[in-house]
Amino acid sequence: MKRIHVAAAVIRGADGQILLAKRADDQHQGGLWEFPGGKVEADETVQAALARELDEELGIRPSAARPLIQVRHDYPDKQVLLDVWEVSAYSGEPHGAEGQPLAWVSPRHLPNYEFPAANRPIVAAARLPEHYLITPEGLSGPELLRGIQAALKNGIRLLQLRAPAMFDAQYRDIAVDALGLCAGKAQLMLKGPLEWLGDFPAAGWHLTAQQLRELSAAGRPFPPQRWLAASCHSRDELELATQMGVDFVTLSPVQATRTHPGAQPLGWTQVSEWLQGFNQPAYLLGGVTPADTARAWQAGAQGVAGIRAFWPAANDATTDGR
Repeated sequence: MKRIHVAAAVIRGADGQILLAKRADDQHQGGLWEFPGGKVEADETVQAALARELDEELGIRPSAARPLIQVRHDYPDKQVLLDVWEVSAYSGEPHGAEGQPLAWVSPRHLPNYEFPAANRPIVAAARLPEHYLITPEGLSGPELLRGIQAALKNGIRLLQLRAPAMFDAQYRDIAVDALGLCAGKAQLMLKGPLEWLGDFPAAGWHLTAQQLRELSAAGRPFPPQRWLAASCHSRDELELATQMGVDFVTLSPVQATRTHPGAQPLGWTQVSEWLQGFNQPAYLLGGVTPADTARAWQAGAQGVAGIRAFWPAANDATTDGR
């Protein structure tokens, strides 16, 4: 069965809302909501197909677009490759040119809409930012909280509280305060034993590679309303992450790093190859900076993750926010 190549768009308005269209009842996956787009013809580039489809369906022409995610999905009756691009600027006024209902939806409300099964990773990618901050080691609790406060002020919307050398009780105390800082501003991901899950219902959970290997066979440990991520360093671990149903991963190390000098870097070529067969958002980690974001997009990633590259400068992290 030939895989049908589809160009789709996550169209983001100036206010951050995302445009959805409803499929006609007589279409495949009819009556469900979707990200607008359509089939790539044999003689078309993805960008050309996207421009044509958005013009035909919505009466708009994209003027700023970049790769977001590729999703391969097998339905009982067809196989699809969804080539998804984020459209951040366009000309024209979107309207249902084919009579289809449209809706502008806040990213956090996307899970409330019913999509075809292949769209689940796209919903995650549309809700996730391009940068993922991981807290540095060796800081005291107050230093961590000041840094988180400064990072939020700088626009960070996804961060992981990582403090492997900290005693459990101290980490849990800091986690409570960090959740308070992040409320309404960013998604906080915690690390630790799954027995802690019930104590931090607002937090997402980021599994270590070891946890992933030990727990993946049991499947996803909590419902999809809560973020689940995992650290991956190999193609096998990416497969385990898929098996477990995680929402996103970090893939590392892309390049050599000072913190892990003995780790063999994956390199950009291998990262790109691995992500072609991976259907979830992935942040590239290890020797990358915000300047590598566009390169990460071209490699098929959601964006880049980092510790020092994203942690606020010392003078920012010591302010009290006034």
